Amino acid sequence: MMIGRAGPATTSISTADAASITVRGRDLCGDVMGRLTFTDYFFLLVTGDEPTPLQREFLDLLLIAIAEHGLVPTNQAARMTLAADPDSIQSAVAAGILGCGTVVLGTAQTAGNCLRRALARADETGVSPEDALRTELEAIRAVKGPAPGFGHPLHKPSDPRAQRIMALAEARGAAGPYVALARAAETLVPEVWGRALPMNVSMAIAAVLLDLGFPPAMLKGIPILARTASLIAHLGEEQQRPIGFLMAGHAEAAISYEAGQ
Repeated sequence: MMIGRAGPATTSISTADAASITVRGRDLCGDVMGRLTFTDYFFLLVTGDEPTPLQREFLDLLLIAIAEHGLVPTNQAARMTLAADPDSIQSAVAAGILGCGTVVLGTAQTAGNCLRRALARADETGVSPEDALRTELEAIRAVKGPAPGFGHPLHKPSDPRAQRIMALAEARGAAGPYVALARAAETLVPEVWGRALPMNVSMAIAAVLLDLGFPPAMLKGIPILARTASLIAHLGEEQQRPIGFLMAGHAEAAISYEAGQ
């Protein structure tokens, strides 16, 4: 019994036979290997097309921007998982990736969705993109939601990664309506939330990727791919200089027991 709807029984990503592997219509060994970078190849896998030089440049930039940020929850979870099971690096990587949600790492998708809704509203109603974005932000604020792509516990008054991404996009011709709208949000978000909130790296990633034609539904894939590289680095270090149990011990010492709750 089939549960749910299914599409046609086909895939357009790859196939293989005894002598060859074909990926997105290209011979893996005869054409792709030795010609494309991994960034090119990732873009090809996701979109079906090879990136333009500008798309490649900024996809590289964004992957680098979001890959590493110290002993954040994803890296802590991975390290402690490896400490508990030293032979299971794949489980440790998975533990870190499972922490990619609407608070940590996954906010590029939320920010991109907000920008897309605002531009769609502007097209449908004839209002300016800025007014449409204000309406979106006010609706989020009304239900006590967080400002999408804004705020950071450490980087104040600005997130240096976000500002570097935006400045490079504007200087090198990668900026379009989404980057412009993200810039407008830098004024609108503090007005709507009533306090200073810096644009964070997730909003910058979302805006640039959307302007460069990256599939909107795959925005969250960028931090997942980038953080996987960082997780592997942390796990390599954990094998040589373990701190997983040390972090667990500090967590135990920092939290007191309260009876009756």
